[in-house]
Amino acid sequence: MPTYIGLMKLTHQGSKDIMNAPARIEDAVKLYQKMGGKVIGVYMVMGEYDYITIGECPSDEVQSAFALALSSQGNVKTTTLKAFTAKEIPAILKLLPKS
Repeated sequence: MPTYIGLMKLTHQGSKDIMNAPARIEDAVKLYQKMGGKVIGVYMVMGEYDYITIGECPSDEVQSAFALALSSQGNVKTTTLKAFTAKEIPAILKLLPKS
């Protein structure tokens, strides 16, 4: 399955309700799994973002639907990155035009 990295920032609402963040994270993990995803890790981080997630999901469409479902709750704003493993890099490089 493709790998995705989620970058999340708390909204004002999410910050005000921070004590319920662990339960919201647990609910988000369950939703991701229900949608066919596999959570590799969820991390609270310091810096520009408040949380980073790493997961595998069946498709870009399912990942996008999950991100929309999560952000529509109003507690976080999400940015999603599609990640490629080191093993996938050679196949990508083979697609470069020959000069």
